[in-house]
Amino acid sequence: MKAIAALILVLILLLAVYLGVDKGNQQYLFGVIIPYAAIAIFLIGFIYRIVSWTRSTVPFRITTTCGQQKSLDFIKPSKIENPSGLSGVIVRMALEVLLFRSLFRNTKAELKENGKLVYGPDKWLWASALAFHWSFLIIFLRHYRFFAEPVPSFVIGLQSIDGLFQIGVPVLYITSFILLAAVTYLFLRRVFIPQVRYISLMTDYFPLFLILGIAVTGILMRHLFKVDIVNVKELAMGLVVFKPVLPEGGIGFVFYAHLFFVSVLFAYFSFSKLMHLGGVFLSPTRNLANNSRFKRHVNPWNYDVKTHTYEEYEDEFRDVMRNAGLPLEKDK
Repeated sequence: MKAIAALILVLILLLAVYLGVDKGNQQYLFGVIIPYAAIAIFLIGFIYRIVSWTRSTVPFRITTTCGQQKSLDFIKPSKIENPSGLSGVIVRMALEVLLFRSLFRNTKAELKENGKLVYGPDKWLWASALAFHWSFLIIFLRHYRFFAEPVPSFVIGLQSIDGLFQIGVPVLYITSFILLAAVTYLFLRRVFIPQVRYISLMTDYFPLFLILGIAVTGILMRHLFKVDIVNVKELAMGLVVFKPVLPEGGIGFVFYAHLFFVSVLFAYFSFSKLMHLGGVFLSPTRNLANNSRFKRHVNPWNYDVKTHTYEEYEDEFRDVMRNAGLPLEKDK
């Protein structure tokens, strides 16, 4: 039901575009006002979440990493798993962000019919997540060609590599279908694995359907419902320089649906779990060196505590301790 509710919500968004563009002639609303509002919400929300997270005090090094900590010279430390310096932290963070290292080592538990709990690798999740994020990034960078003139050389290079296996005209970009396949797998995993389905919320399904809608409308525009690329670039360049102009020839419903889905995703981003894009860099278990054994970390929340030393204790109870036969440091 949660998945169905998320799908219905995305279909309602699609219907809103259809009624607004095809029936209501609201191209300016969906082509200019909504994209600007979405970007503004994204930037304000993203900055607010990051700033609020950076204000959270982390008084101690959270040592939930694995591997040997640096201690004695004759014990070999784990420089990446449990780094004691900045260089190790940078390597660990890079492996986490670029290759999803912790997800690669993730395991799944399965209860067999004989009642035995079996642990095993879960590399399909890692592979699909890696394929999804990298393909999404490449597609995002490829779209930069609509916002710049002349088109940067790195974008042309990405297009050449992405369209290496050309099948007909227009070029078939590999990442478009990798993204579609990865999102489909991530959705099916939430539906068919009982443990994952149990913990899944509507807010987990909604971004998947939204990204699925972005991918499908993008593929439809490129291979089935042709759109005027010149008009698309004219609108995009106008948005970039804050002089938006709707092309006289029009662009088409599928384009506005694609743009609206992207705008909703941007507006929704900072209010959702998608904020792990920024949060991963602020994770104390990833961005802090584990140097607790040779550097003192003082808790800023500590309040002054009235202490009672042993010397003061002995002065207070010396006679009682002497009569009980207890040893005294000072017998005066």
